[in-house]
Amino acid sequence: MSHPITISPNIQSGEPVFTNTRVPVKNLFDYLKAGHPLKNFLEDFPSVKKEQAIQVIEHFENLLHEKSSA
Repeated sequence: MSHPITISPNIQSGEPVFTNTRVPVKNLFDYLKAGHPLKNFLEDFPSVKKEQAIQVIEHFENLLHEKSSA
């Protein structure tokens, strides 16, 4: 999947969402921050594909590594 996140003023007022859904990316991080496993998030938001969620997590993980290396 090339673009797991969509940002459009016409979808959720421009909040980043998982592509082809109306699920805000923030929801994923809220779940993880609260200690819930990825499995729970995917069960509660079945329109989000596991590959999308993993790609988003990896993207932000890479950003953190880039910041710490700079």
